[in-house]
Amino acid sequence: MNTPHITVLLNEAVAALAIKPDGVYVDGTFGRGGHSRAILAKLGPKGRLIAFDRDPVAIAAGLAIADPRFELVHVPFSGFAEALAERGVERVDGVLLDLGVSSPQLDEAERGMSFRFDAPLDMRMDTTRGVTAAEWLADAPIADITRVLREYGEERFAYEIAKAIAAARAGGAVATTRQLAAIVEKAVRTREPGQHPATRTFQALRICVNQELEELSLVLPQVVARLAVGGRLVVISFHSLEDRIVKRFMRDESRPPQLPARLPVRAVDLPKPKLALVGKPVWPSDAEVAANPRSRSAVMRIAERLEA
Repeated sequence: MNTPHITVLLNEAVAALAIKPDGVYVDGTFGRGGHSRAILAKLGPKGRLIAFDRDPVAIAAGLAIADPRFELVHVPFSGFAEALAERGVERVDGVLLDLGVSSPQLDEAERGMSFRFDAPLDMRMDTTRGVTAAEWLADAPIADITRVLREYGEERFAYEIAKAIAAARAGGAVATTRQLAAIVEKAVRTREPGQHPATRTFQALRICVNQELEELSLVLPQVVARLAVGGRLVVISFHSLEDRIVKRFMRDESRPPQLPARLPVRAVDLPKPKLALVGKPVWPSDAEVAANPRSRSAVMRIAERLEA
């Protein structure tokens, strides 16, 4: 049975944006519109919300919002700046990024993101472009598969799994989720209690196919460049790889540049930080985790744009 999509940290994220009624905001990950609807409820008649999503199904779901203040755009993160420029938007008052995969993407068998179903091994968030996981596995060298599983899945049996995939594809394409899960199960003899042996492999391939970490690294500087003074960047991450990128980026942008020791530069002449960190990281409450177990790994970080 499909799990309905429940927006994580809904009230906390919208509060973190510190919404001005006449402001311009971006929901960088529309999903099923939970955050977007809450943002629209806070905006006045002159406010504006631009939402992005890579998923054509999410774009279709957004048609249900008939609001002149709202626009939904089918672009990945890397197209953030270009999409705003096309709409004549130079500055925005807040940007929300709710990272990772949505419940519908995990629960719709045809997306091929879960080993709970037997389906084509697709894994693309945007099913209109790019290579599928099956296509990538068909050509990737063992070294590349090993690297992806190790870096994106933190899989300690990465090499053994990569060798098993290469051996299996010699007899025909690894084309379905069940095929891949069975290959991994045979290659991985031990695993953490309660975790399927293929969990880390599926996560790693999904991140690779969608270039999730690269897209995140590309969008963060674009966001800061377009935030108005006092504008907020709010990011919800769901695993350590995402959160590490966000944490380091916000930390680095909230400090003066690190110059060589003894360089004859006065502190007053140093470039000023672009961001100020706002509060501490926010995690879902016990009540939210009890109501929505998929929220348990979420963490939200907030930063505010300083004067240039």
